[in-house]
Amino acid sequence: MLQNRNLLFGIGIISSPILFALIAFPDSFSLSWNQGRGGFLFALVFVVAELIGLKIIISKKRLLAVIPLAAAVIVYIAGLEYGLRDYLLASAEQYNVQLIYSWTWMWDFIVMAIFVVVALSIFFGKRWIRIAPAGPIFLAGSAIILSLDAFFPYDTLGPLQYVVPYLVQTNVWLINVLDLGTATARDNIMFLRGDFGPMVLQVFWPSAGVHSIIIYSLVMGAFLLKMNIPRKRKSIYFGIGIAGTIGINMIRIFSLSWYALKVTTDVKQWEEFHSVAGEIMFLPWLFAFLLIVILIETKRLKKLESQGKSTPKSS
Repeated sequence: MLQNRNLLFGIGIISSPILFALIAFPDSFSLSWNQGRGGFLFALVFVVAELIGLKIIISKKRLLAVIPLAAAVIVYIAGLEYGLRDYLLASAEQYNVQLIYSWTWMWDFIVMAIFVVVALSIFFGKRWIRIAPAGPIFLAGSAIILSLDAFFPYDTLGPLQYVVPYLVQTNVWLINVLDLGTATARDNIMFLRGDFGPMVLQVFWPSAGVHSIIIYSLVMGAFLLKMNIPRKRKSIYFGIGIAGTIGINMIRIFSLSWYALKVTTDVKQWEEFHSVAGEIMFLPWLFAFLLIVILIETKRLKKLESQGKSTPKSS
């Protein structure tokens, strides 16, 4: 009983800064990956999913040690509304930051990632990387992507932009095959004409979902690391997930094009759809795929155990 209660207290302490931000500043929880703290909620789901039901005792001393850290993060979040965010915005020019909002949100994810890693380290020592890696890796991965977007926006980071023209060409082909309108492409630019007139879309690596492939690779790598399954099966799962994530990105680009062709060419309305389209598709896919892998491997493990019990032992 004490074991379960302490574990729940531990989850509550780790959750407290995110819950505080959600209650105090709900408008900051945009689903768009670079416009708010929506990623905090998904990281929290990862942490809770990996910790709940653990048979590990967390001592009261360790729990108390994390409380001041959680309080410090809460102070940081509150402080952003009382001048700290202005300081971060002012510092952007000093570091030659190109997209200042990605820069400010980046620090939120850095602070939260550090807090979660330190908290888990206090609770479980070095074992945390095998117990609950997905949440902190998701936060750290999001911070890395935001930093890339802040310093190398649009198409300035060549390697990440390299695959975009191929995705754009595939999307244009689909539009024409399905007769949704007319579409042509040049490099990363799409020229669309649909029910509401023409619209030109320039696709950069974040809008193409390249960031989701990076985050998937980090989270899935951590998830598979802790699973006791053969390396070959891990590689198969990882490869299927990459293919699925690329497919989701294609659906994202297609949906953005469809919105311009069939719904509206009004830039403001299109941008509102664009700001949430990616995460609405990618994050549910990520959770669903992880769940499928867990179910398959759990069923496989039970089958192996039942076969082992039914096999007669020779004397």
